[in-house]
Amino acid sequence: MEDQPKSNAKSIMLNYGLVLGLASIIVMLINYVFGDLYEPHWSIMVISLVITSAIIVMALKKFKEGNSGFLSVGEAIKTGLGISLVSAIIYCVYLLIFYNVIEPDYFTNMIEFQEQMIAERYPQLTDEQLEGAQKNAAMFASTGPNLTITIIVSLFFGLIISLVAGLVMKKSKED
Repeated sequence: MEDQPKSNAKSIMLNYGLVLGLASIIVMLINYVFGDLYEPHWSIMVISLVITSAIIVMALKKFKEGNSGFLSVGEAIKTGLGISLVSAIIYCVYLLIFYNVIEPDYFTNMIEFQEQMIAERYPQLTDEQLEGAQKNAAMFASTGPNLTITIIVSLFFGLIISLVAGLVMKKSKED
């Protein structure tokens, strides 16, 4: 009986992680085609958060059903983090393709966009301050830091969503 939920959890993590990864890619593609790539509308973040929450909650419901109606907060967190990790890996593969094939000048354009935004929003900055801000922006304008941040953010939101959902949906044999 103990092995069944674990294999069920792995299957759920992989399946729902794949769905979430593909959904994330679709949202990014829609933003790329219709939105502003370098300054996305706030609604993109809201849509992504709603999709992530819905998929993790559906996965936890599926896990709970396959576990005789029982779900602990720990199982919810583990499953949610697994889904988030699978999704982040799939999304990072897409980002590698995006940065190298679809939009190879992405980081150059992003740096130029950020320089322009800094100059417009903070016209009082001295040349030295502006150069410091540009150096800070350039530190994150490469594939490695972006992929790392993507994974960390995905795991963070996965943790928060699965914790809240786990607290709401938990049911133990004592209950």
